[in-house]
Amino acid sequence: MASVEGLRPALAAARARLGLVALLFALAAFAWWFAVDRMRGMDDGPGTDLGTLGWFLGIWVVMMAAMMFPSVAPTVALYSRMTKKRSPVAPLVFASGYLLTWAAAGLLAFGISEAGRRVLGDALSWDRAGRWVAGGTLVIAAAYQLTPLKTVCLRHCRSPLGFLLGHWRDGMSGALRMGAGHGAWCLGCCWALMASLFALGIMSIAWMAVVTGLIAAEKLLPWGRVAMYGTAAILLALGILLVAVPESIPGLTIPGEGARMTM
Repeated sequence: MASVEGLRPALAAARARLGLVALLFALAAFAWWFAVDRMRGMDDGPGTDLGTLGWFLGIWVVMMAAMMFPSVAPTVALYSRMTKKRSPVAPLVFASGYLLTWAAAGLLAFGISEAGRRVLGDALSWDRAGRWVAGGTLVIAAAYQLTPLKTVCLRHCRSPLGFLLGHWRDGMSGALRMGAGHGAWCLGCCWALMASLFALGIMSIAWMAVVTGLIAAEKLLPWGRVAMYGTAAILLALGILLVAVPESIPGLTIPGEGARMTM
């Protein structure tokens, strides 16, 4: 009887972690629904107009929740297991810090897009340099997959225990800082894949799903290095096809005449 009583706290904690993972997946599902609803009909292919800063930042954060929460859920569950007070709020604050890092990345992407649009203007139209910029972005993303920095960042994403132990901070502010720090490692791991999404159509639900699948494969499958090299091969092939025969890429919206690249 005593042994059963002793197991109850552990079982309750396990149920709480399972509920937390389920909540993150539910939030991701809602984010997918919201993104599909708001982005329907907006895909203009490579160089899709990002709209106003407020609109883009809002949809970007929703996209990051949809794309990243499934693969980051095990890390949030591990953080929840390591918290001494078993606070149900701290893991959500951790996840919020993670999104905060990606929100900052979205601001940077928007700034680069606007700077390119204002400085280069029509030089980035699809029928001029636009196709080469998009294809080059995919080739650079493929090359980054093979760098030591990518390997280190992916290792932290796949095995977050070392990060959590080495950067532990108590309290809600600590949870926010740790979430943001883990998000930084994830950004280092996935920024090239996000750049690829811009190159293929940032408002394309189909390409958003493809990139989400590649991210999940790298972070969750047992063969991380194989997934990483496979992703590099896919990005390289897409980059070459985008320049040579873009009409051969399924699901790619080719910008109309004079459409402006906004990367």
